[in-house]
Amino acid sequence: MKKFILSITAVIYFASSAMAIDPVLNPLITAMPSLSIAPDARAAGLGDLGVATTADLNSQYWNAAKFAFMESQGGLTANYTPWLRKLVSDIDLAHLAGYYNIGEMAGGIGASFTYFSMGTVQLTDDSGQAIQDCRPNEWSLDVSYYRKLHEYVSMAVALRFMYSDLNNGINSSTSGSSQEMKAAWTMAADIDLYYRQPIDIPMGTSYFALGFTLTNLGGKMSYYDGGQHKNFIPATMRIGASYELPFDNYNKLTFNLQADKLMVPSRLSRFTEGYDPNDQSTWRMSDDQYSDMTSVSGIFKSFADAPGGAAEEFKEVRWGAGLEYTYNRQFFARLGYSYENYYKGNRNYVTVGAGFHLSIFSLDVAYCIGLASSNPLDQTMRFTVGFDLAGIKDLVNNKK
Repeated sequence: MKKFILSITAVIYFASSAMAIDPVLNPLITAMPSLSIAPDARAAGLGDLGVATTADLNSQYWNAAKFAFMESQGGLTANYTPWLRKLVSDIDLAHLAGYYNIGEMAGGIGASFTYFSMGTVQLTDDSGQAIQDCRPNEWSLDVSYYRKLHEYVSMAVALRFMYSDLNNGINSSTSGSSQEMKAAWTMAADIDLYYRQPIDIPMGTSYFALGFTLTNLGGKMSYYDGGQHKNFIPATMRIGASYELPFDNYNKLTFNLQADKLMVPSRLSRFTEGYDPNDQSTWRMSDDQYSDMTSVSGIFKSFADAPGGAAEEFKEVRWGAGLEYTYNRQFFARLGYSYENYYKGNRNYVTVGAGFHLSIFSLDVAYCIGLASSNPLDQTMRFTVGFDLAGIKDLVNNKK
């Protein structure tokens, strides 16, 4: 039981990262890796990006500041992903989100709820004997406030509660109380910025957008009494750009690019006690040193701790590129690509997606095509449905 948390977290990460076994790999492993899974079909169809795309109902996850540019007063959306279906049949991600514009000067409020079920897992004690089955799960609840700072600029802040239960309270009866696992929780915050400016061109009005977010800035999580083995949460910095190019009044093409960097320290680190750049055996940080590092210290060290220096730090950046075609603001076709360095996760895949939007209802789907050999993300699908509150209100009033 003592090593269960490390084992299950690593399994989830390595499965979702599609990594091969190699002693020189140095991935960034966190608690609650489910927070790094893109929940919505639109972003998934664009290569898992959304920090600078046009505002939509799922902006709460990517960049809540985008809500300030929504044309409607409010909306709700539901997302569902059958996760890692090539490996197991009972892991699912569900995500609910919504927003409400209070007023142009007052801003608005967004919120979302994410639930990740890891299926059925058989627990064993330290000797390898089966105890019983459990259903590990993780969930988070967040609320944001957003408003425009300028005609082209908006900002948002969000507060998030995170909860992770990996064993449903089931422990080995032979373990000491300090080694008994428990559910872990913590609080975190997001800071979001969004810039969107119209540019007049001969074909009409194009739009250039930039997005910047710092997400999951908060405490660490511990699954043991006494706070042993504290785990970092997936604090992430995202930077993105988008350009919307119209061809006429009905057709337009949007180009999107995004870079993500986990602000989490490496286990193979230059800050290890007794570090020797010529001796790889000194690169692994001890559990105690890693656990005692504060969240703030970990964020700053994450930009300069890789043994390979700046070259390895650059490898920790995940890149996404996406292309979206829109017809009459109702029909959408999407193509995306996601790249992650082999030694940092190797999540390399192409995505395709489609969408159909009306004034009241929207439907989006996405499909992942893995490029790495034996990629468990291959054939992953995502589904999103959305509802526009203003459209529903208008429909009800017209019926009256």
